[in-house]
Amino acid sequence: MYADRLFNALERNEPGPGQLLVSAPGTMSPHFNRTVLLVVEHTDSMSFGVDLTSRSEVAVFNVLPDWLPVIAKPQALYIGGPLNQQSVVGLAMTKTGVNIDAQPHLNRLAPRLAHVDMRTDPEELANYVDGVRLFAGYAEWGPGQLNDEIDRGDWFVTPALPQDVITPGSADLWGDVMRRQDMPLPLYATFPEDLEVN
Repeated sequence: MYADRLFNALERNEPGPGQLLVSAPGTMSPHFNRTVLLVVEHTDSMSFGVDLTSRSEVAVFNVLPDWLPVIAKPQALYIGGPLNQQSVVGLAMTKTGVNIDAQPHLNRLAPRLAHVDMRTDPEELANYVDGVRLFAGYAEWGPGQLNDEIDRGDWFVTPALPQDVITPGSADLWGDVMRRQDMPLPLYATFPEDLEVN
């Protein structure tokens, strides 16, 4: 019901690298309620992204201590999605003026926003990034699956800002992304996680 009312009023954006997938208010999926995913790759054969909102209780220091000097606070490992949580995806906000395309260890997603090659020595990144976030696991969609979910009203698509990747732990990223959109999305920014406790 909420998704129908919301998405009928929106101009649709196409998913692609550097775009956010913002879950519809009141989604019935417990895995994606009030989540914001960053699309890292989107092709005809698959789509791949990470959840920016799910922080774990694991400190980066305990699992990948070499990365600690470039990790944004809070310096925790985030849960990027339900798939392959033994793998780690790195995302970075680069410093102002850095040419991402000239950096062999960074893959440009949007201005000042990059996918990090995890084979990199973190010390090589220190002069180029304002912060890195590490994600255990990811979300993936097969051919046409993500587009079907968007058409159904499960997600809306909007450009990412680089600071979305290193947002402080106390922030409500889902609500903040909603508030910066065109109407009517800001009206849903305080939509509760659980309607029964509203």
